[in-house]
Amino acid sequence: MYAVIRAGGKQYRVAPGDVVRLEKLSTGTDGKVEFSDVLAVSAGDGPVGRPSDARVVGQVVEEGRGAKILVFHYKRKKQYKKLRGHRQDYTAVRITEIAADGQSFKAPELPKKEPKVKKAAPEGEAKQAAPKAAKKKAPAKKTAAKKAAPKKKK
Repeated sequence: MYAVIRAGGKQYRVAPGDVVRLEKLSTGTDGKVEFSDVLAVSAGDGPVGRPSDARVVGQVVEEGRGAKILVFHYKRKKQYKKLRGHRQDYTAVRITEIAADGQSFKAPELPKKEPKVKKAAPEGEAKQAAPKAAKKKAPAKKTAAKKAAPKKKK
């Protein structure tokens, strides 16, 4: 199943579980986003339709800024150059549910990541690491003074 939604003046074809980068969205505190402007919905091999009660629900994954785009204006023979940069804000949304005509298609739950546990170092290795940190740096070498040039005889 997929749906075509309109967000930020653009149209996107989304399916449950997809992650889509959209124009910057204002989100609530819980990070859920609902798209009510659904242009088309397709359930498998069935025809594509535009139901009035369709909705698409997503979860905000990330907010950030895209890569820098350089805008360079130039007029030859006129000594005119102008360089500007631009970074577009975006919101990455994971589509969790598409509901239309009494049917609801949900994305599978993502497995939760467990934090990695650092292994405790054996006692022998810990003692060896301590002297390395305690070493002091050697003093900096001094440069030799320049010798005076020999005097000329008259």
